[in-house]
Amino acid sequence: MGNLIIGDGQPVALQSMTNTPTHRVEETVAQIQGLIEEGVEIIRVAVPDREALEALDEIKERVGIPLVADIHFSHTLALEALEKRVDKLRINPGNIGGREKFARIVSRAKERRVALRVGVNAGSLSRGALDKWGGPTPEAMVEEALSYLEVLERAEFSRVVVSLKAADAAATIRAYQLFAEKTDWPLHIGITEAGTPYKGTIKSAVGLGYLLLEGLGDTLRVSLSGDPREEVRAAKEILQAAGVRLFGPEIISCPTCGRCGIDLLSLVIEVEARLKGLKIPVKVAVMGCPVNGPGEARQADFGIAGGKGTGVIFKKGNVVKKVPESELVPALIGIMRQTINW
Repeated sequence: MGNLIIGDGQPVALQSMTNTPTHRVEETVAQIQGLIEEGVEIIRVAVPDREALEALDEIKERVGIPLVADIHFSHTLALEALEKRVDKLRINPGNIGGREKFARIVSRAKERRVALRVGVNAGSLSRGALDKWGGPTPEAMVEEALSYLEVLERAEFSRVVVSLKAADAAATIRAYQLFAEKTDWPLHIGITEAGTPYKGTIKSAVGLGYLLLEGLGDTLRVSLSGDPREEVRAAKEILQAAGVRLFGPEIISCPTCGRCGIDLLSLVIEVEARLKGLKIPVKVAVMGCPVNGPGEARQADFGIAGGKGTGVIFKKGNVVKKVPESELVPALIGIMRQTINW
């Protein structure tokens, strides 16, 4: 899609969606630029009406990443969006008006060389699938997705990514597992309507982390209520925690206990602030006591191991210096800058 390849062994692409009214171009572009600064690689915008449709070309003109038009309920809007400068169209065939209208969209997308995301959500399955499976089960989601893929295969159209999302993490995991057993189409993964930044990030980490560790997922979105920048931050942390992609430093810090002799939380917050924006994937440990501190710090690329009002700085397993608590962070940052040309 656009200048980005999804699937085929490429890095898992990170995407988000604007929550501004799309027709407010200045507001929408400003939000997209903020998301690009956070690291987003694909951006999706809602196209609920013609006013939003007419804004697509100007938005695409002003942003440098692939643009996805998100359209529901109107195959006419979907067809018209394909005449705009979009890189991908996100539709749910279950609410677009039937297989015939879906086939028309597929045919035109093929002509225009625009990618499609074919989405199946637990909340919008057909009545036939719900009746057959007794509700929005993973089996129902997979069966419906496979039926839509038959349309794509008949049209010999393969510029497609598939999603099977539910608000329940376990159901989402099972749906993707079942689907991956039957086919190898590229997958967009996510837990839909995950919730607020705190609870939604936890739910998404459980579901997406599980899938990523199984090798499933070619692109993802963490769906959170609120500022979409939180989605991008959470997605990067999930990808990094799963070892799938590295975006910058990994900071390891102990949970603190009665043995801690330094103000560990303040030190960690300061280290995070000082390392913000660094793109080099180094492991940095900030540990507060002699039990696990030296060991963890020694295994990291750089580390602090605290004592009582003091601490030592490690580099690649070796103690570099011992300094008072007030000098720990400056000493750590100084050694990092000398070592990695930061």
